[in-house]
Amino acid sequence: MLLSSCTKISLPHVRYKPASKSGSTSPSSLFVKNSQLPDCLNSSLFPPANQSVAAIVFGDQSSHSRLYPLTKRRSEAAIPIAGNYRLVDAVLSNCINSNITKIYALTQFNSTSLNSHIARAYSAARLSKDGFVEVIAAYQSPEDNGWFQGSADAIRRCLWVLEEYPVDEFLVLPGHHLYKMDYQKLIEAHRSSKADITVSVFSRTRNEDFGFGIFKLNAENQLLEFRENPESNRNLNSKTVNRCDDDVKDNFPSMGIYVINRDVMRKLLIESFPNVNDLKSQVIPGAISLGMKINGYPFDGYWEDMRSIEAYYRANMETIRRASTAYNFYDRDSPMYTLPRRLPPTLVTDAVITDSIIGDGCNLSKCRIKGTVVGMRTRIGNNAVVEDSVIMGSDIYDHNCVSIGIPIGIGEGSHVRKAIVDKNARIGKNVMIINKDNVQEGNMEANGYIISGGIIVIIRSAMIPDGSIL
Repeated sequence: MLLSSCTKISLPHVRYKPASKSGSTSPSSLFVKNSQLPDCLNSSLFPPANQSVAAIVFGDQSSHSRLYPLTKRRSEAAIPIAGNYRLVDAVLSNCINSNITKIYALTQFNSTSLNSHIARAYSAARLSKDGFVEVIAAYQSPEDNGWFQGSADAIRRCLWVLEEYPVDEFLVLPGHHLYKMDYQKLIEAHRSSKADITVSVFSRTRNEDFGFGIFKLNAENQLLEFRENPESNRNLNSKTVNRCDDDVKDNFPSMGIYVINRDVMRKLLIESFPNVNDLKSQVIPGAISLGMKINGYPFDGYWEDMRSIEAYYRANMETIRRASTAYNFYDRDSPMYTLPRRLPPTLVTDAVITDSIIGDGCNLSKCRIKGTVVGMRTRIGNNAVVEDSVIMGSDIYDHNCVSIGIPIGIGEGSHVRKAIVDKNARIGKNVMIINKDNVQEGNMEANGYIISGGIIVIIRSAMIPDGSIL
């Protein structure tokens, strides 16, 4: 659901701080239907308590992403999802829908597209009288002449900005997860327990490794121990995480979401641990050692932390199935916001499309599409077949491809099955992207693709010649 039509709203406080030379971006208007306006967009309904919370959204976790090559030219939070959106839209929409209207996005690795998207998409959203979405890109200063060394180091170096407003709590959020959460309930639980720190934990079982570590909680949801994904954790599968055995029944995966009191944040980062770099592996265990009150907040809704290519592919496929346990992009009460791009409607010419999502501005000729997410400005030629795939689309309309020979999109007679095709890829005519040898892992980046978990990933702007068989 792209945010468009009906009511135009403007934001008086949107700022962008680049890493080096100052610059300006032209803000775009954000349009939202009246029926979708959350209460936070009406300043008269804005609860005074919400003025005391600031969200800190991290656009990336590190330069070593398991989502590579999707992160070759973008950060994790900027990866497209469900045709029209980017992953960061889910987290920022959670903030808006939860009346959290002071939002800082800390970015560093491959942050150009992410910075641009946030500035353009949210620069005109009226969040509240003092609401804003502010990008703080990694920077160097006379005191700090290196890049951010981790989440704790980034927050410490940006405290002079983060403390500009008199907030009482910081809400720390990864920017690349897909989920819906009412942060107000999390904050209320934090305040009612009078905790110094509250961590959100995933209460459902997961049959995979836990990238944000494991928290051990007691019966009162107080945090007793943190383990940063040791090898033994890989054996905690869906049969053991919530067993009745005393040793494991209270172990929960961390979601990387924290509510930290402002004075506690300053004490931990400036006084107690001035040289540590990471929140999850250093600051939180340090707070436990100091005897601070740290509580867990169990969350049992849909949550995909995009830990791998397979997880990203699965999340897109679930948007097609619209299963009850999947993320609901069609929720009028809790919509996902994004940049309105004002593209023309998709043109479908004698195509057969089943169980698929089609983004805006596509040109689909006499092709067959099944179980596929088709992103914006996608071109699919005559007699092409696309099945069980994620096609990210294009940033531009490729009207003149004479110099290259292969236009952006999927050429005539090509067959794409169980693949992720990144933006601006040029797939020629009669190309077979079907993993013919059933390879599970393979690095053919020099040829424009890799294979991860049996899924072929066509790299951004890659060119696959006519007649190729992958």
